[in-house]
Amino acid sequence: MTHVSKIAFVAARGDTAEAARERLASRYGDCPPEKAEVIVALGGDGFMLQTLHQYMLGDTPIYGMNQGTVGFLMNEYREDDLLERLAEAQSARLHPLRMRAVTVTGERHEALAINEVALLRQTRQSAKLRISIDGTVRVAELVCDGAMVATPAGSTAYNLSAHGPVLPLSAGVLALTPISAFRPRRWRGALLGRSATVKIEVLETDKRPVSATADFDEVRKVASVEISEAPEISLHLLFDAGHGLEERILNEQFLT
Repeated sequence: MTHVSKIAFVAARGDTAEAARERLASRYGDCPPEKAEVIVALGGDGFMLQTLHQYMLGDTPIYGMNQGTVGFLMNEYREDDLLERLAEAQSARLHPLRMRAVTVTGERHEALAINEVALLRQTRQSAKLRISIDGTVRVAELVCDGAMVATPAGSTAYNLSAHGPVLPLSAGVLALTPISAFRPRRWRGALLGRSATVKIEVLETDKRPVSATADFDEVRKVASVEISEAPEISLHLLFDAGHGLEERILNEQFLT
């Protein structure tokens, strides 16, 4: 980035993040997010996701500094040399997933997900799902705890915990990952082109209710869910030079 002078500081709830926001705002100035050249988010990965959702329809770059726990999407917290770090930061562009869910009563819900869209069983009964890709049934009946479609940015989160693949940002693919699949027991999921449309239909909806979640937005008792990338929406993240998101995702594949 070029030199910036208008910074908006936003912070997660909690004394530590709010105190950091006050110190940084006092040192570098503060302006409303809608007028800022950069938004600096102070918190953990959860707060970064909230910030990205809140300002998703704008194109203001967002730079996170870790005041939480994991901080995969965040930069190291340091108060010195912030303007220089912003000027030298590497840029990453993300496109969210769009979830279109229909409930068993016919209600329609739409939401966006930066990490993943996940379907999960609501009761002790396993879910039974039918999965179609671009109109073709690929799995006629999946007996499982659930299934998800993950973006590259989200592939190191819930998707990785469910033994899904880590996806490089530049690969241009999405991960379709089963959650605790019982039958077919050996199906481990699939890699899909980013233009693919995934339709997941819930079988035996009365006996085996299923919820669908797009990051924070949950819909209960869904009958079917369509998932596709929203290429018209572009999220702009900034990372310290040498510690970009692509490098972080690559590193996740070599952690022991």
